[in-house]
Amino acid sequence: MTPCYTANFVAPEVLKRQGYDASCDVWSLGVLLYTMLAGHTPFANGPSDTPTDILARIGEGKFSLVGGNWDSVSPQAKDLVKRMLHIDPHNRLTAAQVQNHLWISQRDSLPHLRLTLQDAQLVKDSVAATFKALNTQNLKQATLEPVGASRLAQRRGKVRPKSSTE
Repeated sequence: MTPCYTANFVAPEVLKRQGYDASCDVWSLGVLLYTMLAGHTPFANGPSDTPTDILARIGEGKFSLVGGNWDSVSPQAKDLVKRMLHIDPHNRLTAAQVQNHLWISQRDSLPHLRLTLQDAQLVKDSVAATFKALNTQNLKQATLEPVGASRLAQRRGKVRPKSSTE
């Protein structure tokens, strides 16, 4: 299986190469919702974050829902984000559950809180740091070589001693 993803939105199970299904899409939507509400991505908080820090946060599902814009975000919205970004894909909301969540289904009856706008550069730096983190991973990539260079071909090319039964 070859993982296919966009760096900022990748689910932990994809990074860990555990396979993926529709729950990864809910994760990605959760990252997008988080970014829209917070004004920055959930796992890269700025240019000083190291690639190791960002990947560890994604892999562990560590993010914050306090301070900054989160002080103006409703508890229902925070609940939705938490449940969309649950590290265990089996406990993550499904798309139907997201659609039926109180923050979505009863949006007209929720309080209208105005969010403050964060510095756009902070968002750009967070996104850039996450891309850098995922692009600098030490992923072992296969290299193509002639068939004759393979271990199997080399083993088959060796002369075997004849047994006494031949």
